[in-house]
Amino acid sequence: MSVSSAKVTSTEPLDAGEAKWVRLVRINYTDPAGRSRLWESAERKTRPKGSDVDGVGIVAILQDLSSSDSSSASNPHILLQKQFRPAINKVVIEIPAGLVDPNETPLQCALRELKEETGYVGSSMPDSEFNISPVMFNDPGFCNTNLNMIHVIIDTSKPENKIPKAQLEDGEFIECFTLPLRDLYSQCRKLEAEGFAIDARVGTLGEGLEFARRFRL
Repeated sequence: MSVSSAKVTSTEPLDAGEAKWVRLVRINYTDPAGRSRLWESAERKTRPKGSDVDGVGIVAILQDLSSSDSSSASNPHILLQKQFRPAINKVVIEIPAGLVDPNETPLQCALRELKEETGYVGSSMPDSEFNISPVMFNDPGFCNTNLNMIHVIIDTSKPENKIPKAQLEDGEFIECFTLPLRDLYSQCRKLEAEGFAIDARVGTLGEGLEFARRFRL
């Protein structure tokens, strides 16, 4: 069974009272000139009380930490997913991600979602200045949805990461694959040409790496 076999069969307006995951809101605000204005926005219903974020994105890097071979460290791979997204009727190239549960930190959420969606057991990168991103807003002109990016290492030498088995929920269909991190930008171009949609987090990461390469940063 392939994620590429999924397709949208119909669409129709959704009454606000039937919406399980999102709500529409009308915002009254004052602009810099002092004029009162209105704004239409959407927000998730799922953000836990006391949490600063809705969820996490997981940049998971695979490396064999037991190897003395320098090529293992110099050629890290990134873990990606293929998942059908009905909102755009396409299979999307994504990083693992998920919503924060009540009383759960972003890091705890990331390690849980990584295990559930991919089967891999990871650990946060040791640098406390880099293992979690600032709070990032996905589309602030439209909604208040936000997340932390969590940076994780998957040690492929560990027995639990030899044959990872995902623990997907009912209705989840995810295919995992890896790419050399250095090739992410070119592979995004290739995957788009093949008909896949590129998630903004994946594309932005690849574009950043390409900028760094081209400008020798």
